Amino acid sequence: MHGNATTRYDDVALLSVASVLPSRITPSDAIEERLSDVLRQLKLKPGLLRRVAGVNERRNWAAGESSDDATIQAGRRALDEAGVRPDQIGLLINTSVSRKHLEPSVAVRLHHGLGLPTSAINFDVANACLGFINGMSLASGMIQSGQIDYAIIVNGEDADEIQVNTVERLNRGGLGRDGFMSEFASLTLGSGAAAAVLGRASENPGGHRIVGGVTRAATQFHELCVGSVDGMFTDAKALLKGGLALVVDAWKEAQSTFSWSTIDRYITHQVSSVHTNAIVKAVGLDRRRVPVTYPHLGNVGPASIPITLDAEKSTLQRGDRVLLMGVGSGLNTSMLELAW
Repeated sequence: MHGNATTRYDDVALLSVASVLPSRITPSDAIEERLSDVLRQLKLKPGLLRRVAGVNERRNWAAGESSDDATIQAGRRALDEAGVRPDQIGLLINTSVSRKHLEPSVAVRLHHGLGLPTSAINFDVANACLGFINGMSLASGMIQSGQIDYAIIVNGEDADEIQVNTVERLNRGGLGRDGFMSEFASLTLGSGAAAAVLGRASENPGGHRIVGGVTRAATQFHELCVGSVDGMFTDAKALLKGGLALVVDAWKEAQSTFSWSTIDRYITHQVSSVHTNAIVKAVGLDRRRVPVTYPHLGNVGPASIPITLDAEKSTLQRGDRVLLMGVGSGLNTSMLELAW
């Protein structure tokens, strides 16, 4: 069934998911130490990132590492795991927020690095933290229609520049608590890379069928979270309220087509403890079925969901139902069900 951003697929499968993490670990305490003077001036207690967001640490690329190289590495791992050759890929979608330049697309370097054929379509999809799920949905439609046989969705995020710029700006002073907290989200970001390979379920019996999902928008909130390499500025309370309402509305609308109250694993976008707990409570999820990676990885943007899924896949059994639940600044939400 198709229409109104509610879709079912009958012959598409996730064949693999892989991730690559940076080797450098940055504790939240280390970031707060660099901000010690301004935190003291604003009378904010130490442990703010751990206490408010639940983020204890995150990963950052070390010397000799980069998000592009790690994304290529994740892509190779995903291809190997899927048993798909590079020359079989008909589509590469890069979904990264991070990019070194506006032109050309990030996808072209990844296409070249993975050794994909000239016949492989490649482009970027930018939709904040929702990009990876959007990429999976686009690829699923193209596989379902017969336009391509296999697709690879990739993502690589680099939080270094935005965090360095944010810390430098906050240390200049002159901000009150509200100004500081408007940039708080930048301090929760982490780096990482991920990739997934999709193909036809009928031709890949070992794959995990992509059942379908919903996408909904609340674009009246497009100014609540605005970011660049200079910084990310957020109205956290309004963003949480608007995002939660959007997710709940989408969840309720989906119930006429899908039954998601009995899902075995909910893979949510990893923002913070506040956001995760709010979603769990709002739609009545079983907290034991909602794994989290933000405590040690922070918010890795669009890579959060595939990284978390990769971490969970060894615990999933054949027949388990998995729901990917994404929210992106703007606001947009998308939920995609997998039959493991």
